[in-house]
Amino acid sequence: MKIKLICSDIDGTLLNKDRELSDKTISEIKRIAPTPFILISSRMPQAMTHLQKELDILHLPIIAYNGGLILYKGNIVSSTEIPHESTQSIYTFCKKTSLHISLYHHNKWYVPSMDKWAKRESNNTKVKPLIKNVEAVLDDWLNIKKGAHKIMVMGNANEIDALVNFIEESLTDKIVAYRSKDEYLEIAHSSISKKIAITTLISKMYPQVNMYNILAFGDNFNDIDMLLSVGKGVAVANAIKEVLAVADHVTSANIMDGVADYLEASL
Repeated sequence: MKIKLICSDIDGTLLNKDRELSDKTISEIKRIAPTPFILISSRMPQAMTHLQKELDILHLPIIAYNGGLILYKGNIVSSTEIPHESTQSIYTFCKKTSLHISLYHHNKWYVPSMDKWAKRESNNTKVKPLIKNVEAVLDDWLNIKKGAHKIMVMGNANEIDALVNFIEESLTDKIVAYRSKDEYLEIAHSSISKKIAITTLISKMYPQVNMYNILAFGDNFNDIDMLLSVGKGVAVANAIKEVLAVADHVTSANIMDGVADYLEASL
């Protein structure tokens, strides 16, 4: 099998314990060029481009928000937004709880206040949010027919459980939600996934590539369909058991440079 394109998740997969790219990872990704190395993540674009810069791949597209937004040199290749009514329903539910809600559109991240959750996420992604009341953001978006690319809800695990139940009962045809951690719930449009995003990307930008020619790395629930659909799906050793079960190969953990180890040994 000839690998013509590589896709990698970021958090828990590509970054080390300090949430940074190791020297070995940078070196290996530069070595395998010109094979395109595409970052694919639930992150917003601004939280990905600084990693692209370190890897010298700013000339390549990125897949943000789990496939909700594909950009190439800042231009939109594909964009899928959550319906306003669904975002409003999530917010109405969260108002009755202590849960934090973040709203994302393109390169803008809105939080109602700089609480501990916003500070933690800002530290993790090296991005500063805009502080604005959620209702004001939603009103603005309604007026200009704009929607969220991602909603992230953070807080008490039991309250997250209740929100998951609410989504399953009322909104499963509109949105998809997955837990990146017990206290983190990431929400996107029901039609998007990493697999669909890769299919869209290659159809528009890499017509010479098919899914069989793609190598992908991941660690969490939102990586499963991607790993199953490509020619070679590789899990890092720290991946959840569901990912380990479907992977074609398991490399070392992210904190041990698992992606770089696989590239070094196989490409």
